[in-house]
Amino acid sequence: MASAASKAAETAKSAKNTVIYHNPTCSTSRKTLELLRDGGLEPTIVEYLKTPPSRDELVAMIRDAGIDVRGAVRTREPLYGELNLADASEEQLLDAMAEHPILIERPFVVTPKGTRLARPVDKLREIL
Repeated sequence: MASAASKAAETAKSAKNTVIYHNPTCSTSRKTLELLRDGGLEPTIVEYLKTPPSRDELVAMIRDAGIDVRGAVRTREPLYGELNLADASEEQLLDAMAEHPILIERPFVVTPKGTRLARPVDKLREIL
């Protein structure tokens, strides 16, 4: 059985290596951040609309989350329709998300145990 000190050290290590790609105007993103904090984690918060991931980082997050590119795109975002992305290839979708981060579904969370797109929020529990 882990001692309280080792448990605290483990939590600190996880918190240090936990990142949320966050949009503060999104209720799901806010709920996800709250869940992390309720679990004793204070993640690094990346407001991805201000500091978007690179295309390569996006590819890695999508791969590590175990989803396909289309699953990481905000199809209800008006820009999705404006750019005619319904029939776009994965490469075209990645290019569009890299250029227009508003198209990235949120929130992505990265912990030492893995990466998830926290939609629904309960998906986050898999990597806590």
